[in-house]
Amino acid sequence: MRFITILLIILTYIQASTLNLSISSSPSRLNPILANDTASSEIADWLFNGLFKYDKNGNPIEDLALSHTFETDTKLIIKLRKNVKWHDGKDFTSRDVVFTYNTILDPKVFNSIKSNYKEVASVKALDDYTIEVIYKKAYFKALEIWMVGILPYHLLKDEKNLMTSSFNKNPIGTGPYVLNSFKVGQNIKLKANDNYFEGRPKIDELLYKFIPDTNTSFLFLKQKKLDLSGLTPLQIDRQIDADFKKSFKIIEKPSFSYSYVGLNLKNKKFKDIRIRKALSLAINRQELVDILFFGHGKVCNGPFLPGSFAYDEQTKPAEHNIKKAKELLKELGYDENNRFSFEIITNTGNDTRINAAQILQYQLSKAGIDMKIRVMEWQAYLNTIVHPRNYEAILLGWSLSLMPDAYPLWHSSSDKTGRFNLVGYSNKEVDRLIEKGSTTINRDELGKIYKSIFKKITADIPYLFLYIPNSITVINNEIKNIEPAFTGITHNQKDWIKP
Repeated sequence: MRFITILLIILTYIQASTLNLSISSSPSRLNPILANDTASSEIADWLFNGLFKYDKNGNPIEDLALSHTFETDTKLIIKLRKNVKWHDGKDFTSRDVVFTYNTILDPKVFNSIKSNYKEVASVKALDDYTIEVIYKKAYFKALEIWMVGILPYHLLKDEKNLMTSSFNKNPIGTGPYVLNSFKVGQNIKLKANDNYFEGRPKIDELLYKFIPDTNTSFLFLKQKKLDLSGLTPLQIDRQIDADFKKSFKIIEKPSFSYSYVGLNLKNKKFKDIRIRKALSLAINRQELVDILFFGHGKVCNGPFLPGSFAYDEQTKPAEHNIKKAKELLKELGYDENNRFSFEIITNTGNDTRINAAQILQYQLSKAGIDMKIRVMEWQAYLNTIVHPRNYEAILLGWSLSLMPDAYPLWHSSSDKTGRFNLVGYSNKEVDRLIEKGSTTINRDELGKIYKSIFKKITADIPYLFLYIPNSITVINNEIKNIEPAFTGITHNQKDWIKP
C-alpha cells in the first residue's frame, strides 16, 4: 500500500503541468494594498481577490462578492460568497473586508490608493457575509475601488507595522494560486489552490523565471523555455521565423496607453486654435505607426481608448492635410519668410519617443513649421520642465485604466503644480460634464457623458494625439482554452490546459 502511495505521488509530480513565465525585476511587497511596482502587482494578482473584478469586456462583475445592490445612489449593499477559504483554510468573511478598508486608510500604512476612498463615508459589516458601504455622494467608481485585493484579518489584526511585516514576502490570500517560493532575485513558484472557490486551476504551477535582461528573455522564448511573453514590433516583424510561428500563437490588441504632444495652452504661440489645427493637419499619424511600430499600432484620435465605453465612435479621426495646414498658417501670417517655430522636449531612455520627435520634425517641416527637439534625463525633465510647465510642447504618454477618470487630466482645477492637467486645459462645459460623470453610478449614462467629453476635448486640440502601440503577446500553441479579449488573455487562465 505504501508503495502504491509513493508511486501515485511520483506520477502526480511527473505529470504536473507548469506555465513558464518570466519576470524582469523582483517584487518588493506581495501585498495588494502595497504593491506599487509592476512585478509586485502581477504576482499579487494571482494570490488575492477583490470584491469585484473586470470581465473580459472590461465591465465590472462580482469576484469575492456574490451580489450587490445600490439601495440608494449612496448606499451599496454587498453580499459575500460563503464558500471562500484563505490559503491557510480559514473562512473569508465580512470582517476581512472591513479590516482591509481600515488598513488602507491607516496613516501608518503608506500606499498609493488611499485617495480612491475619499468619497466613502463608512464601511461596516451587517453580518458575516454582508457589507454596507455609505458614500458621501454618488460615486462613479463605487464598485471599482473594491477591486483591490482583500487582506486576512485573522493573520494581520495584531500586526504592529504592516510596512515591514513578514506577510509581505509570505502572503496568504484567497486567489487561484498559492505562493510556493519567493526570494529576491530568484525564480518565483506558485502552486494551484486546491480549494479555490471557482474551482482549482487546471495548470498546476506558475513558474516565473527571473530574467532581468530582455534579450535573454527573448532567447528563452525562442528556445521554448517560456510559454507566455510579450514581443516588440521589431521582434515580431524581423526576428522570428516560421518555426517560432508554428510553436506560438500570436495575439495582438491595442495597449491601454497612448502618446501625445502636449501644447502649453498658456503660451501665446498656441492660444489660437488655428495654430493647433494646423499642427494637427500637418501630422501623418499612420506614417508614425508604420515607421515606429512596423504597423503594429493604431492612430490615436482622442483621450479615451477605442473599445472602451468612453470612446466616441462618431468623432472623425484626425485629418492629415498639408495644404489645409499651410492655408491656416497663411491666415495667421506665417509663410516661408516668417515660419512658425516651437520647441518640443522629451526624455532619454525612450527611443520610441525620440524617434517619434524626429519624424514629427520632418512631417511638420513639409508644412513650413520649424520644430526644435530637446531631450532630457527623465527626473530632470519631470522636475524642471513638465511639472513647472516650463515648456512650449512636450512629448509624453499616458497609461489608462479600464475605468477612465477625466478629472486628473482634463478638469481645470487639476491645472496646478503636482497635478496632471499639464497643458493648462480649461473648458467650463468639460468641467461640468466631468463633475456630472463623477456622481453617476449608471454605467450607460456615464458612457454618454464621457463620449461628450471625448468629443469636446478632441475639438479643442489641447493635445496632438499620436498613436496607440499594440500589445503583442505570444503563447505556447499547445495550451488549450485561450480566449483573446479586450482585457487580454489571462481572464480565463484558470481554465487553460497545458498537456
